[in-house]
Amino acid sequence: MINDKIWDSHDDELIFDSFNRPIISIRISLTNGCNFDCIYCHHDGMLLSESEMNSDEIYRILKVAKKLGVKKVRFSGGEPLLRNDIVEIIGKTSSLKFKDISITTNGVLLDKYGVDLIDAGLNRVNVSLDTLNPNTYKFITKRNCLDRVKSGILHVASLGLYPIKINMVVMSNLNDNEICDMFKFCEDNGLILQLIELMRSDHDGLYDEYHFDIGSLEEKFEKLAYKVKVRRFMQDRKKYYIGDGEVEIVKPMDNTKFCKNCSRIRITPEGFIKPCLLKNNNLIDIIGPIRNNLPENELEKIFLEGINNREPYYMI
Repeated sequence: MINDKIWDSHDDELIFDSFNRPIISIRISLTNGCNFDCIYCHHDGMLLSESEMNSDEIYRILKVAKKLGVKKVRFSGGEPLLRNDIVEIIGKTSSLKFKDISITTNGVLLDKYGVDLIDAGLNRVNVSLDTLNPNTYKFITKRNCLDRVKSGILHVASLGLYPIKINMVVMSNLNDNEICDMFKFCEDNGLILQLIELMRSDHDGLYDEYHFDIGSLEEKFEKLAYKVKVRRFMQDRKKYYIGDGEVEIVKPMDNTKFCKNCSRIRITPEGFIKPCLLKNNNLIDIIGPIRNNLPENELEKIFLEGINNREPYYMI
C-alpha cells in the first residue's frame, strides 16, 4: 500500500484544528435547491434556507481560506449547476490559485456548462450516478434523464477533464448487484468509481431497508487490485487499482475513522461556517460580518473560530 500525498514540502504551512487535523479543503454548498429528489438525500447536512451567498461573498470567504492555508475547494449543493452564476464563481475561485477546484453534481446540466466550467478553471467533477438501469434510476432520483446524465459525463470526459469520479451510493437489494457493471462503465470511459455507504438521515426506515455494508467489498478488492492507495487525509479511505480502472471506498458510517481523518471545513449556502457535517448546533456566522464590511483580518479570526469549533461527532 502507498499513502496519498496531498501537498509537498514546499507548500505553505497548513492550519490544524484542536484535534491536530489539518484543514486541507473547504466545501461550499452553493444552494439547497435541486432538480432531483433522490430518496436518500441528506442535503449535505444543511438546513433548508432560501438565502444564498452571491459570488462576491463566496470569493471573500475563499480569499480568507486561501490565506490561512486551505488547498482545495469543492462546490456542492443541492445542485450547484442550478446557480446561474456558477461559471463566474468558478472563475473567481480560479483567480485565487487553489491547487484543486471541483464540483459535485447530479450531471444533468454538464452538457450545458461543461466547456465554460473548464475554461473558467474547473479541475475535476464528481457526478452522482447510482445505477445504469433506467427504472432504478427513476426510482432513486424521481427523474427520467439517465441518458442525458451519461451524455454529459462523456461530454466533459471528451474535453479532457480528469479525474471524473462517479459517486455510487450502494443500496442493498436496489443497486448492489450493479457494482461490476458500473465499474466496467467507468473503466471503459476513463472514470473513477467511488462507492459510498448509505448514511443515516431523517429517513431512518430507508436506512434500515437499504443499508449495505460496503466494508464487505474491501476483501474482494484487495484480492483483485494490483495496487492499493490509502488516502491519508480523506478519512483513510482506500483506492483500489483493478485492470484499467480505479475504485474507491467511502465509509461515513465507519465513524471514528471518518471523523479522525477529516480534513474539510464546510460553508452553508447562507454563509455559515459548518465545522462538522453531522452537527448543526455550532455554526459560525461569517456572512453577517462580510455584509458589514469587516476587514479581512477580522474575517480570519471568525474563520479560525470555525476551525477551533471542529469537534469530532464521534470522539477519537
